[in-house]
Amino acid sequence: MGFGLPDLSNENSSLLTSRVSVKPKLVHRHLPPAGAGSSRNLTFSSLDISPPLLSALSKMAIHAPTEIQCACIPPLLAGRDCIGNAKTGSGKTIAFALPILQKLSADPYGIFALVLTPTRELAFQISEQFVVLGSPLNVRTAVIVVATPGRLVDHLRSSSAEWDLSRVKFLVLDEADRLLAPSFADDLAHLFGALPRGRQTALFTATWTPSIDSIAEAAPKPGKQKPFIYKIASAVETVETLKQYYVLVPSHVRESYLYHLLCNPPESLIHLRRSAPKPDRHSQSTSRRKGSAKNSGIGDEFLQPPPTIIFCAKARTAAYLTALLKTLTIRSTAMHSRLTQRDRLTSLALFRSSVIHVLVSTDVGARGLDFADVAMVINWDLPNEPEEYTHRVGRTARAGRGGIAISFVSENDENRVLKIEERIATRLVEMELPENKVLEKLNTVSTAKRQAYMELHDTKFGQREKINKTKAAKMRMPR
Repeated sequence: MGFGLPDLSNENSSLLTSRVSVKPKLVHRHLPPAGAGSSRNLTFSSLDISPPLLSALSKMAIHAPTEIQCACIPPLLAGRDCIGNAKTGSGKTIAFALPILQKLSADPYGIFALVLTPTRELAFQISEQFVVLGSPLNVRTAVIVVATPGRLVDHLRSSSAEWDLSRVKFLVLDEADRLLAPSFADDLAHLFGALPRGRQTALFTATWTPSIDSIAEAAPKPGKQKPFIYKIASAVETVETLKQYYVLVPSHVRESYLYHLLCNPPESLIHLRRSAPKPDRHSQSTSRRKGSAKNSGIGDEFLQPPPTIIFCAKARTAAYLTALLKTLTIRSTAMHSRLTQRDRLTSLALFRSSVIHVLVSTDVGARGLDFADVAMVINWDLPNEPEEYTHRVGRTARAGRGGIAISFVSENDENRVLKIEERIATRLVEMELPENKVLEKLNTVSTAKRQAYMELHDTKFGQREKINKTKAAKMRMPR
């Protein structure tokens, strides 16, 4: 198939129990029966969602279905396989969670549904949504499993007797474009071998890739019904409520531009700034050890930025920027692969609860995570792949809200910008920041930079990984 998985047309490794043969770019939308009205007029009740689930939706302040929910819920309830494609923040999780829970309530047993995601953080978030939605049904974790492929394979190999997937009725691949990458191929092949052939399968993604296209185009097996395919017709991958900018930033003063932008956000976001709560322990210890904020020339009444996610490419950069911003009295927390799972979840909880207003993250946090109130996304550096840009900026302007995405661009980023613009079918608008104002705090920022680098040195950030990398290189050397 060209994407590192076993041949999906083979009966023993089938991903979809039925497929549809379509031309590329063809959009299939199977909305509820005629007379139900357009998607704008549909309700969850008209989609045949059960009263207990309607009650749960109401408690979550979710009153009307989105377009992908209107399109995909009826065929999933009818037992059809489904490939769903929609922009970030459009409600894909609820589109598959409601049918799973409704079918589960009619026939609960064993491991009923398996949801696979590319990251643990997304798995935790989806499981939380299942718990809230399924509260009227008394759903238990043993009935619905949400996992990353590698972790689940480890469980199957170490304790196969406790993890019987042979009766799973429902399989979901969320962020399917990422899961169908070659890096997940071996784990998926192992899982497909443990799953029953007659399961119902759904793929959901914000990015339509050749891998998904080839699955959608495959001919169905004899006697099998075609899966339902919902694909966004618009070539624009980002939502209309997202304003996208770039800032030309000299590399040697990039930190000063970041500090200025956080202290002076776009006018439409100024009202979202908040006074800082009492300093956290880390900030207090840093102040005692390296000098107070007052000595750094920063006022005690500093207003915190609007809820912001800063994306960067490397874990070390995320740790450095977090230390830098804390020194500048901007409350921030990090999210990257070098943190323990507990620390990652703590960071997400602090940011989601607005205790901390700035999350500095690698692409670990770019996919699927839902933060309702994120006002601004800043790309400290541009991603290598343009589709990752779509996922990064998709953390804001969700569920019809507005949002702003600002990318820092250097003299070497022209080709990346062009590829991103081609991918999203949208031109980024240049945002000009007043250089004289930016450089006013240059000395303050330079001092904070030195302190941040010293903190990374003192904590020996990344030293263990460097040692392991050196050992691995020596082992590969010929003797």
